[in-house]
Amino acid sequence: MNKLKMNSWLRKNWGELLFFAAFAVVMTTDLRQPVLSTLQRGLLATGLWRATPPARSAAPRAQFASERTYPPSLPLVTVDGRPANLSQFRGKVVLVNLWASWCPPCLAEMPGLQALYQKVDTSKVAFVLISLDENQNKARALLKRKHYTMPVFFPATDLPAPFNSPSIPYTVILTPQGRVADRHSGMADYDTPEFKAALEKLAD
Repeated sequence: MNKLKMNSWLRKNWGELLFFAAFAVVMTTDLRQPVLSTLQRGLLATGLWRATPPARSAAPRAQFASERTYPPSLPLVTVDGRPANLSQFRGKVVLVNLWASWCPPCLAEMPGLQALYQKVDTSKVAFVLISLDENQNKARALLKRKHYTMPVFFPATDLPAPFNSPSIPYTVILTPQGRVADRHSGMADYDTPEFKAALEKLAD
């Protein structure tokens, strides 16, 4: 291709070249995570990824007999280093969400989780967000930067069933008795009146 043809081709395709250059910059730098999470947050705003509310009846699943009732001993550590355990939430509906600061879809759904947390009756519904960050300071920094007030923990041991998902974000809803009412793999919008009502009804 001679110089004249090259210049002509560049004039016709400069927009595509600019797009791919910008895409390469985003995907190979620290911009990747915030840009992707923002785009995914926009997808959640369309309403196509609304979480399905858990059913009122949550019968134990035979294949997960070990999950049936409390106390599912799951040692945790709070963001300020205090020991905790999932079993301390017995008597409440518990929304357990596995996430990490490096996970764009996790970050995309967190504003909705925070909004839901601020609306539910916390005497009936508990939130347990479990960060899987190896560098716990990154999770702490993100929570501070975003002003999230949801209870966040770090696992103090390997996660047992039903929390040992191969992918995140991953959400498990537990009844007050510790039964698995529902699970959701992948990002979702939990901030809906239907989902809030279902959580509180599950607590009755």
